[in-house]
Amino acid sequence: MSRFLGIDLGTSSVKVVVIDVAEGSDSQAQHSKAQIIGMGSQQYPIDIRQSNWAEQDPQQWWQATVLAVQQALQAAQQHGSDAISSFSQIGAIGLSGQMHGTVLIDANKQPIGSAIIWADQRSAQEAAEISAILKQHHLLSVVGGLPAAGFMGSTLRWLQKHDPARLEKTTVCLLPKDYIRLCLTGEIATDATDAAATSLFDVRARQWSQPVIAALNLPDHVWPPVFESSRVAGQLTAAAAEALGLHAGIPVVAGCADQPAQAIGNGLIDPGSGSITIGTGGQLFVPLSVLPSDPIASLYTFCHAPPDRWYVLGALLSAGMALRWLRDLLGMTEDRAAYEKLAALASQVSPGANGLLFLPYLAGSRLAATTVPGAFVGLTMQHDRAHLARAVMEGVAFGMREIIETTTNSIKAPDYLIASGGGLSGETWRHIMADVLGTPLRRSSGEERAAFGAAILSAIGIGFYTGYADAQQASHAPYSVTEPHANTVDFYTERYQQFLQVQRGFPHSV
Repeated sequence: MSRFLGIDLGTSSVKVVVIDVAEGSDSQAQHSKAQIIGMGSQQYPIDIRQSNWAEQDPQQWWQATVLAVQQALQAAQQHGSDAISSFSQIGAIGLSGQMHGTVLIDANKQPIGSAIIWADQRSAQEAAEISAILKQHHLLSVVGGLPAAGFMGSTLRWLQKHDPARLEKTTVCLLPKDYIRLCLTGEIATDATDAAATSLFDVRARQWSQPVIAALNLPDHVWPPVFESSRVAGQLTAAAAEALGLHAGIPVVAGCADQPAQAIGNGLIDPGSGSITIGTGGQLFVPLSVLPSDPIASLYTFCHAPPDRWYVLGALLSAGMALRWLRDLLGMTEDRAAYEKLAALASQVSPGANGLLFLPYLAGSRLAATTVPGAFVGLTMQHDRAHLARAVMEGVAFGMREIIETTTNSIKAPDYLIASGGGLSGETWRHIMADVLGTPLRRSSGEERAAFGAAILSAIGIGFYTGYADAQQASHAPYSVTEPHANTVDFYTERYQQFLQVQRGFPHSV
């Protein structure tokens, strides 16, 4: 089989790709370039009906996935002269998904209420309690960093206090993409990359940490089996196959979290490389071949998909989410071209947005030194929606620069950065980011790199590729380079210092 399906369950939408790898001799097949021949996507809402809460309905995830898979398969059928004549040509299915969230599953393998996702901030107090406990027991190096609100460990501790009856009904705790695999295969499992981002996992041993779970007094029976990302975790059931328009029995691999998935899609396996992603959140991803002896302050060290690799992750909770908030605030929610229009408006405004600064912490921050809320600072009657759009893009870029500087204080800076995610697919935001960072950004010509990486994982899982090295060559796509402008770099360096001063002097959130 030379066609594979990748599903990426994001925060705002699910994206699905069908990839094709031209087959020749065995040696040629392993090094042939994979290309996307079909794509589909469907959006779903985030429920924020209570302050600091962020929930989603897992059944909406599945309904959206079904539609997106159907779209991708239909597009693949119509691709070129070598169209798919039968969906039986799909060799395997891979998964990627938003990190940290919690899906409680009952004895009938059904979700117990809504999923509590990574953007949820209700468990901030519990995250602080867990940090204190882990420090007391010298367990921070085990889990790879300080826990945060929205992580599974923090969420479960909150449920222990505020909704114990719901937790008592739980037979297993899954991460978001694991629920989709459950719908596909009927099997319960997770993978090392997703489990590593829960604050409950031993990132060295790549297994649930019993000392951590015991120290936090969490149930000992709710943890799913942990597979490596490319391992086959089940087969497509007859019911799922009928819903999707596929054939039953297709292998489904464990998959991985969205950050390792986009890294695989971009060929980021070895140290020296890195990526900066602007999706709903913003992330800096730097691969490691050796695990640090101590956790890096304010950052996270998690398991990469290859079993002998890890990565450092820095995260800004509200990146594309901030622009989405502005879109809705300006009454553009139903405008399908809203983001393009906002980018065009921002491009008409000079760097600095006429003195307007934006602090991008609408959903909080995971940098220990940053506890201020989101804010526009310097707003006057001379500012219009174009200035607001420009300020949001610049504020997110400043937030990412702070994360990069924190990271490179602890580990060697990557030799290059790949610009990933929908936010950086447009020229305006990508140019702002390059100028703020003072660094060239490589932009892959390939689309949907997390879903693409998930599909590549499935090809590894059934032995089409012999390993990550072969897959790395197959996933390489031509890239363009966005160069920073020297004059603007100097301006933004000064502006960044103003951003930090405003942030440090701003009243902290309660």
